[in-house]
Amino acid sequence: MRDLYAWLSIAAIVIASTTGDVLLSHAMKQIGDLGELRRRRGLLHVIARVVTTPNFLFGLLAMTFAFYSLLMALSWQDVSLVAPASASLTFIANAVAARIFLHERVDHRRWIAALLVAGGVALVAI
Repeated sequence: MRDLYAWLSIAAIVIASTTGDVLLSHAMKQIGDLGELRRRRGLLHVIARVVTTPNFLFGLLAMTFAFYSLLMALSWQDVSLVAPASASLTFIANAVAARIFLHERVDHRRWIAALLVAGGVALVAI
């Protein structure tokens, strides 16, 4: 049963972390170049702009949930499984989400890397 809980926690990590990454990326693209904004309006304006952007706040919430899911997974399974599985599966999910939701160009090298990572996760999980 502990293995099931661990894999459910890993799934929660992947989903929440990918959601957080996509939301944070979208928020930062909405805000624009932070360096330029800081030069024009100052650091306090940049901070205010970031923390009042809804996608940033929801992304931060999703990343917080991913962190607590990681803690739960580590309470049920070894770090030698949880860390590589969650990180690598998040890498794959980020590539898919970037393509679908952010309309980013994901080249063949990244897809091949994602397949190799998936194979590595399968080897660790066995």
